[in-house]
Amino acid sequence: MKREIVLDTETTGLNPATGDRLVEIGCVELINHIPTGQNFHVYCNPERDMPEEAFKVHGLGNEFLADKPLFKDVADDFLEFITDSVLVIHNAPFDMGFLQAELEWAKKPRLENDVIDTVMLARKKHPGARVNLDALCRHYGIDNTRRTLHGALLDSEILAEVYLELLGGRQVGLSLAAQTESQNEGMAIKKEAARQRPTPLPSRLTQDQIERHKQYVLQMNEEALWAKYWS
Repeated sequence: MKREIVLDTETTGLNPATGDRLVEIGCVELINHIPTGQNFHVYCNPERDMPEEAFKVHGLGNEFLADKPLFKDVADDFLEFITDSVLVIHNAPFDMGFLQAELEWAKKPRLENDVIDTVMLARKKHPGARVNLDALCRHYGIDNTRRTLHGALLDSEILAEVYLELLGGRQVGLSLAAQTESQNEGMAIKKEAARQRPTPLPSRLTQDQIERHKQYVLQMNEEALWAKYWS
């Protein structure tokens, strides 16, 4: 079973080297490219004011974030959720840059996970086309009407759908279904074969036990099924 984590973040700006911080992390678990419903989502207090430009993007303001945990207080939960799974990220260098910086500040180990950048996948599959998340949703007919503002968990859920389409869309789902059906058929064949034996198993009853059972059954109602067997 292949486990992947579709991941997105929201931040106070564009560059952790100039003091910008993470304010939201959203993760969606995929098993064999299919969402399992297991998610990780957290808001973080950035310990600084939210610039107006960033607020217009995600709507996460100072008042809302004031009582949220610091990244260092949720870092272990985040690392436990993603483990060593492959990370699927749209424009991965941006999110990975912030995650690595926050982990360093929290004195936690750097991420060594393999990373799939869906921007690169999209550019390879659709050269010359726009590959932002909204454009890909329009291209593949994915409903993103809930996306009035950027949100890490919502964007991860949408990206999971886009990622499946970039891999081949419904064909991937059909392939998985066919594989499961084939496995089930194989199990059915094995079960059927297990019922057939070249020679019957020896009886566990002694001849005396069989005879006493026969006499007992013959004393029952003559319409009884077992009585017909011995008659």
